[in-house]
Amino acid sequence: MNNWKPDKNWSDKFLPEIKSILGSYLIGEPEPDEDAQRNTDLIVLKMEAVRIGCRIRRYKFLASYGEEFTIRSSRPSGMKTELAKIIEGWGDYFFYGFSNQEETCLAAYFLGDMNVFRLWFNSRIVRDKGCIPAINKANTDNSSGFYIFRVADLPANFIIGRKLAARIGCK
Repeated sequence: MNNWKPDKNWSDKFLPEIKSILGSYLIGEPEPDEDAQRNTDLIVLKMEAVRIGCRIRRYKFLASYGEEFTIRSSRPSGMKTELAKIIEGWGDYFFYGFSNQEETCLAAYFLGDMNVFRLWFNSRIVRDKGCIPAINKANTDNSSGFYIFRVADLPANFIIGRKLAARIGCK
């Protein structure tokens, strides 16, 4: 089985940019009375722990897979997968992005609401008599299996924020 640490280290270099992006979606401006009465210029939209799963893919996958996202569903080791954790109720949001060609910043991303995903996923399984509403694939090295979901198949309110790929640069 492949060592996941090099991939984790590669994707972690995008965490400062991801945190900046998430701030634009998860921190808002309060009503004017909040500032006047309570010294509040910005407000965090939720005060308890907010759990955000992040996945960054390489630029070479953007053109072919930019409208899809994957969630790991099996491991030969039997370790719990992302899909199992999501179904158990873990994760509030899902940040899924693609690096630019130089791997210096994000060329495209979306932020998804995992509560919307869970409701959609479970209702589809019930409706389709146990069938998973995704394409099942295995990594070429057999290190894990995953499901491919199309963004267009999910309800519109799944996407909280999105940046489509720019022609040049990352801004």
